[in-house]
Amino acid sequence: MNSEQKALKKEYQQGHTPMGVFQIRNLVNEKMLVGSALNLPGIFNRHKFELQMGGHKSRSLQAEWNEFGADKFAFEVLDELTPVSDPQHDYSEDLTHLEDLWLEKLQPYGEQGYNEPKKTKEQRLRMIAENRMAAALAEIE
Repeated sequence: MNSEQKALKKEYQQGHTPMGVFQIRNLVNEKMLVGSALNLPGIFNRHKFELQMGGHKSRSLQAEWNEFGADKFAFEVLDELTPVSDPQHDYSEDLTHLEDLWLEKLQPYGEQGYNEPKKTKEQRLRMIAENRMAAALAEIE
């Protein structure tokens, strides 16, 4: 391995994995799925694999993928986070806030997209309480 190859290898190893907000866009009807990930190449591979295997969690996206074909969908980065110098920094909260901004801007719900509206804090608390109640009743029976 020559010095140029060694330098490229070192640069690659020190580089960061792209992270940020992405969309999967239907080129036929412009519907989209918006999400965020710490590893954008990895999440694209996961979504493509699930769609190709017919097991994507978004049934409407899966149905249209099956109808229109893979070549009618674009996998795009909407926004990328730049790493900070602190190696211990947790980017999860940053990504959640960034994703929320893009969801608010694009509104990829219903006829416009494949996302489900996020539940409010009250709705999440109600769901937790209902699940706990159901579990407690199941233990009694």
